[in-house]
Amino acid sequence: MPTNAAGTILTSYKHIAATGTVKSESLESAVYQIPRKRKTRSDSAAVNLMSGNSISSPKKLKSHRPSSVSNPRISVKEVMEDSNEILINPVNLAVKKLSDCLGSKSIWNPRDEEQMRVVKEALHVSKAPSTIVCREDEQSRIFEFVKGCIDQQKAGSLYICGCPGTGKSLTMEKVVQRVGDWSTQAGLPPVDTLSVNCTSLTKTTDIFSKILLEIKPGKKANTNSSPLQHLQNLFSQKQESSSSRMMLIIADEMDYLITRDRGVLYDLFMLTTLPFSRCILIGVANAIDLADRFLPKLKSLSCKPMVITFRAYSNHQILRILQERVMVLSYVAFQPKALELCARKVAAASGDMRKALCVCRSALEILEIEVRRSAGPESQGPTPDDSMVRMDHMAAALSKTFKSPVVETIQSLPQHQQIIICAATKDFRGSKKDATVGELNKLYLEICKSWMISPAGITEFTNMCTVLNDQGILKVGQARGDKLKRVSLRVDESDITFALQEIRIFRNCLV
Repeated sequence: MPTNAAGTILTSYKHIAATGTVKSESLESAVYQIPRKRKTRSDSAAVNLMSGNSISSPKKLKSHRPSSVSNPRISVKEVMEDSNEILINPVNLAVKKLSDCLGSKSIWNPRDEEQMRVVKEALHVSKAPSTIVCREDEQSRIFEFVKGCIDQQKAGSLYICGCPGTGKSLTMEKVVQRVGDWSTQAGLPPVDTLSVNCTSLTKTTDIFSKILLEIKPGKKANTNSSPLQHLQNLFSQKQESSSSRMMLIIADEMDYLITRDRGVLYDLFMLTTLPFSRCILIGVANAIDLADRFLPKLKSLSCKPMVITFRAYSNHQILRILQERVMVLSYVAFQPKALELCARKVAAASGDMRKALCVCRSALEILEIEVRRSAGPESQGPTPDDSMVRMDHMAAALSKTFKSPVVETIQSLPQHQQIIICAATKDFRGSKKDATVGELNKLYLEICKSWMISPAGITEFTNMCTVLNDQGILKVGQARGDKLKRVSLRVDESDITFALQEIRIFRNCLV
C-alpha cells in the first residue's frame, strides 16, 4: 500500500478524532476516502452547511484534505465496490460507537512501553472480553437448552462444532457463568459443572473417572466394576432428593475421544439416556462433520444430540470484535482502515478470530520496530498522532502471517491464467472436486464476458491449463477409460482466495 494513500486516510482520521462530533456516516466516508479532483464552491458550501458553519464570502475555500461528506454517493459506491457489501449492517453500530468516543482519546505514543503493553494485552487471545459480540444467537440457544434441562430435571446432550477461532470455548464460559447467575436468582440448587479438555486425558476412558469423582468426591468405583459401569448403575436407580442436583458436563475437544470402535463416545452420550440420569452433556469440537459421521448411530441408540454450528466469522464480525477491543483503550493506536484490511483478509482466509488478533499484534510489533529505528535524541517527547498502525504496517503483518509461495505465484501469473484459477475455485466449491476442460472453459468464458475481456481460444485455454498443471496449481489428467481431460485444484482454496482478493477485479467474483 503506497504511503500517500495511507497518509490521506490518516489526515481524515485525525480531523475526526480532533472534533469528536462527526456522525457515523461521516466516519465511514472518511476512512474510505481517496484523493479526488478539486472541489467546487457548491461542494464546499455543502460541507459548511452540514457542519453548521456559514460562508461569509463567495470565495472558493481551499483545503488540504478532501471532504468526508462532499459526495456521499461516491463514497458509498466505493465501499460497495471494495467490500461487495451494503453499508447497512450491524457493524455500523460499532463504527458509530467508535466515532462517539474518539474525541476523548489521548495521544498515542508507541515509544511509551506502558501504552504498547496495554494495547498488546487488549489484543491478546487469552484476554477474555467482558461481553461476547457476534455470538449472541448461539449463546442464547445454548443457554435456553441448559435452562430447559434444569427446569424439567431432565438429562440432555448438545454438540457444538465449528472451525478453530470461532468463539466456541469463550461462549461456553459465558454460558456457564450465566447459568450460575440464573439458578441463584431462581432459587434453584446450584448446578455442578465439570469442564474437561479431552486432550489432557491420558486415556479416553478417564473421562468417566472424572465424572464419577465430580458426582461422588473422594469415592472410587468398586474394583469389580469400571467407572463407566458405576455411572451406569448410578443413573439407572432412583436417587434421594438431596442428591438430585443437575450436572453440566462440558467435553472440549471431543473429537479426541474417538477410538477405533468409537465406544467411548457412544457410552458418553448414552449416559444422558438412562432413566434417572441428571447429566447435561455438551460436546465441543472443531470437526464439523463429526455429527454427520456419528449421528446415525447415536440416533439408533436414542441419544441423538442437538447440534449448534459456529460458522466462521465474516469480515464485518471480525471488524466489530476488533473495534470492541480497541475502544476500551484511552488512545487510538490503529487506523480504522487498517483494522478493516485485517478483517477482510482474515475472513477471506479462515475467519479465525485468533488469527486476526495475532495479525494486529504483529502489526504493532512492526510499528514498534519502525519507531525504534527512527528514534533519536530529539524525538524523546510525545510522538505525532500519525505514528499509529497504518495500512502498510497491517499489510506487512498479513503478508508475514498468510502469504506463502503459492500466493506469490498466483499473483505473478498472467491475467488469463488467474481467471482460469478463479473459475476453477468457483466451480469446485462444495462437494464438486473436478470438472472437464470443456466445463471449466465455459465458466472461464462467462467470467471474461462479465469483465469485458477478450477470451482465449480453446487451444490456448488448454495450453494455459497445462502450464498451471506444471506449476502445481491445477491437476490436469485423464482417468482410465475416460476420453475427456479433467481438471482439479492442487492447492488450498484459502490460498487462492487470499491471492486473488489482492486483485481488485476478482473481489466480487470470489464472494
